Amino acid sequence: MKNTSRLGKMPPWQRHFILVGMLSCSLTGTVYLFGHEFQIQRTLLGTHAVLAWHGVSAILASMALGSILPFHLKAGLKSKRKLLSGLSQLGFLAALLISGALLYYGPEEMRELVVLTHWLVGVAFFALFLLHGVYSKQSKAINDKKVH
Repeated sequence: MKNTSRLGKMPPWQRHFILVGMLSCSLTGTVYLFGHEFQIQRTLLGTHAVLAWHGVSAILASMALGSILPFHLKAGLKSKRKLLSGLSQLGFLAALLISGALLYYGPEEMRELVVLTHWLVGVAFFALFLLHGVYSKQSKAINDKKVH
């Protein structure tokens, strides 16, 4: 008997949209962080072009997030599964959106604090996003074994 519960399950196109959006944003942000903040291959990794790609991918990631909020979040709240990681991701994404806007529009006096906040939250989000996905795969494998 196959498990037919689809609560919160995304269609493949949406899952790919989320993965591409979040991973491209996280990876371009990480590349820029290495180049700009940590001075690793700055002339290659810390360029305005990398930052621009990070901004474009942040827009893509925001669109992807918007595509899942109405259903995935509601289903997650209803099932009470992975609440901590899911709600933490939502909080981190809100902090990233706000700090990203402050980096562009905010006052110069608080820029260094906002830069630090943005990349620390970004690293934490990326780790949590990966764990949320890995846990999802593990729980699916465990559920599949229980069904068979």
